[in-house]
Amino acid sequence: MLHHRMASGPDASLLAELKQMSGRRIEIERRREGLTQSRLAKSVGLGVSWIREIESGNPKTRIDDHLRCSAALRMSPSYIFIPLLFMAHGLQFTPQLLAGNLYELERHWLEFIVDHNIADMRRILMHDRSDEGGTLPPQRRV
Repeated sequence: MLHHRMASGPDASLLAELKQMSGRRIEIERRREGLTQSRLAKSVGLGVSWIREIESGNPKTRIDDHLRCSAALRMSPSYIFIPLLFMAHGLQFTPQLLAGNLYELERHWLEFIVDHNIADMRRILMHDRSDEGGTLPPQRRV
């Protein structure tokens, strides 16, 4: 479980824990889908032995291979990205935060990002227009 704190980005032991957790989730989902390791390997263009390494949580596996497997299994990448965000901000992470369906959380997260960026763009545009000393042009009807 990712309970360590870090000051400057994820270190090797935290990434190893993340790969261990990811491998277990990939194996569980693969089995739930009724896929063999061979079939998953073929769908992502990896060897069966590498799928075994991923599912066993081998720290030498690459995160992008974990993401390829999760995409092939139609799993949300949040189970990797949320712990990475916690790590990057030096916050403690507990795997229970990933319980349940993450799609609703992701929708809220994406909506927030879009709304936040739109608000920033509006402020920038309004600031630029006010610097010109004029008023905003009337809006056209389409």
